[in-house]
Amino acid sequence: MLALFIKLILAHFIGDFLLQPQKWVTHKETHKHKSKFLYWHILVHLGALILVLQANFSYWLGILIILISHYLIDVIKLHLKQILNNRLLFGLDQLAHFIIIALVVSIYEPYQFTIDAFYHPAFLLLITSLLGVTVVSSIIMRTIISKWYLKEDSNEESLENAGAYIGMLERLFVFAFIVTQHWEGIGFLLAAKSVFRFGDLSKAKDRKLTEYILIGSLLSFGLAILFGLGYGFVLRLIGN
Repeated sequence: MLALFIKLILAHFIGDFLLQPQKWVTHKETHKHKSKFLYWHILVHLGALILVLQANFSYWLGILIILISHYLIDVIKLHLKQILNNRLLFGLDQLAHFIIIALVVSIYEPYQFTIDAFYHPAFLLLITSLLGVTVVSSIIMRTIISKWYLKEDSNEESLENAGAYIGMLERLFVFAFIVTQHWEGIGFLLAAKSVFRFGDLSKAKDRKLTEYILIGSLLSFGLAILFGLGYGFVLRLIGN
């Protein structure tokens, strides 16, 4: 099952990303289902599927399902371009393709799946920890740091919500390093962050910005470490 799933994902990556020039994408967005490149795109997918499946046409039904569904999904995506934003549309498009691939795999190599898997304590613990290290930690930090206000913190030249997203990604990396027992990665992350922050700190006229950044960084890393250690501890309890 896993081998077939990887092959179909590889074919999707080849057709949707590697062998789809921007020229094709632009032409499809302009002409939609009338674009010749839409059909060339489907042919590229056919070639990729034949290649990764080693011309094994016992998978003909799966190939047909993937090609037809890919065409329909792309046409729907092109017509929704003016309604939904690109990020949401891209996410929904890729999700739909992966769902179709999973269904095709189940045709040839059925796998048992029950809703109970989502309620397994280990899975619930992972979801809880990920929410804690991202959204919950952001709110905790914002609450703690709200007692201080710096003009630099509201710089209009900054990207909207960039700080929050950077913090979430930072804590996710720390969490992953702890879970996989690669503590040295945290040191690398701290060093990299220090290098990027050096410019801000060197321009500061007083200690306030430096202290503000240090408090935020230490809180962020501390919360990530706390959730990472907590996840590992509770997971061991579940295993026992």
